[in-house]
Amino acid sequence: MTRVKRGNVARKRRKKILKLAKGFRGSHSTLFRTANQQVMKALRYAYRDRKKRKRDFRRLWITRINAAVRQHGMSYSQFMGSLKKADIQINRKMLAQMAVLDPEGFGKIAEIAGQAKA
Repeated sequence: MTRVKRGNVARKRRKKILKLAKGFRGSHSTLFRTANQQVMKALRYAYRDRKKRKRDFRRLWITRINAAVRQHGMSYSQFMGSLKKADIQINRKMLAQMAVLDPEGFGKIAEIAGQAKA
């Protein structure tokens, strides 16, 4: 069996991992073995949290809408139900933006929803 010298390939592989580990603390960014483990863990977290970010933002929007709607004497679920009845199709992201940046406009939507509820 002939001897395989992996000099160039191995160096490229290690440099790639160490580049991904930049900014990690201590030996996690300098030693290849520990850096490799930490990079794999970081990539797992990144994959998981890309999914989680969507849930977190939806939760934030719902909280903001709920807070704004309660000032108009409704709960979040009543508001969303009456929006469906009034056939107003605005997504939660836009409603939350309006609640923060354009309270008057949001108030008008809440008023329309309140009329549809009754």
